[in-house]
Amino acid sequence: MSAPDARKKGRFDVSFTLMLPLLLAAQPVATDSYLPALPAIAKELGSASTSLTLFVLAFGFAQLLCGPLADRFGRRPVLLAGLGCYAVAALGGAFAGSVALLAGWRTLQGFSMAAILVCSRAAVRDLYPAHEGPHVMARGLTGLGVVGLVAPLLGAWLVQGAGWRWVMVAMALYASVLFALCWHAFGETRQPLTGESSAPRGSTRAVFASRSFRAWASVAATTYGGLFCFLLLSPMVYIGYLGWSPAWYGWIPAGGSLVYIFSTTMCRTLLRRYGPVRTVRLGASLSLAGPVIQALGCLLLPLSAVPLLVGHAVYCLGHGIHQPCGQAGAVGDLPHLAGRAVSWSGFGMMMVAFCVGQLAARFVDAGYSNGAWPMVLPMLLAGCVLMAIAFFWLPRLQHPQPPSHPSPPSKEPAP
Repeated sequence: MSAPDARKKGRFDVSFTLMLPLLLAAQPVATDSYLPALPAIAKELGSASTSLTLFVLAFGFAQLLCGPLADRFGRRPVLLAGLGCYAVAALGGAFAGSVALLAGWRTLQGFSMAAILVCSRAAVRDLYPAHEGPHVMARGLTGLGVVGLVAPLLGAWLVQGAGWRWVMVAMALYASVLFALCWHAFGETRQPLTGESSAPRGSTRAVFASRSFRAWASVAATTYGGLFCFLLLSPMVYIGYLGWSPAWYGWIPAGGSLVYIFSTTMCRTLLRRYGPVRTVRLGASLSLAGPVIQALGCLLLPLSAVPLLVGHAVYCLGHGIHQPCGQAGAVGDLPHLAGRAVSWSGFGMMMVAFCVGQLAARFVDAGYSNGAWPMVLPMLLAGCVLMAIAFFWLPRLQHPQPPSHPSPPSKEPAP
């Protein structure tokens, strides 16, 4: 059984490498392509941020359900169910006639998105050893960046040329193609548990007992929290405050994705050369430098987009370094609980993003009296926290190895 499985796994590995970026990219398809549509949705239905907020909430909480399901029933059935519901929800949102209906469909889409990301990230840990995880995630996130580059541009063009509803139709088509691809090419990756039909008891406690999980999940949550504030508030800053058109605005997240592609590629080189801790230290420095540039722009050139754009690009450089390391590192020590570790890491990312985003959105009014500060300050805070994690927390994870060397002598006399 093991030989055929190994042969099958080697054959599947190639197709999974190609599918991973497309699966991870279902998130920017659902968010980045949606951003240029927010003003049009607000004009037609009366509100835009509610649907995005509920999407993020559903995405966060649903991961806590999808992780255990993926550990118990396998990655393939949960993934296919998620892709099917994603397509149905997007199509339903395209025909929504009210804010409540749109918010409901987007909530379902958030649940579906959770299943897709949890299973794809858990499959990485199923197929690759822990030390290869960051490299594999970096490759996958590079592909995500390529789709993220196209998504806001396509969304902006669809909004201006055909209306915001066609953005939702495009999401449904994307998910349908992915469903067909995974139906034929995605095999089960979860390793069967010996003598048990489900994950061991106390598994959630075991996840949080891992010091490595807590540290690396904090990296992923912090960097995403800063980026989400940009995603949530940048349409109001650039379109509302600075007066850009939706088509011009679409180039901003697209440009960020282009930088992200470069930085995830650079992350693989840095990991090989310096290791994860020193790599994240460099990323943290960039994550702080970007918002500092933006803050100086808000003080000295409040009506100029140049410091905001430059600062966003620098922050995206750091973000592209943090995410492969944070997402893979959070699961590295927990191969038998990959689904749960991924789900709790993803839940933390969404909760940090939601809380910080909702707090920052309170400072955006109809007259944009606070300028770009509601978008910039959360990113500045994220940069400071990432510096603290990179320079004070992550290095301590390397110190348990020395204690583990003296511990065997102390345990030998005991027996």
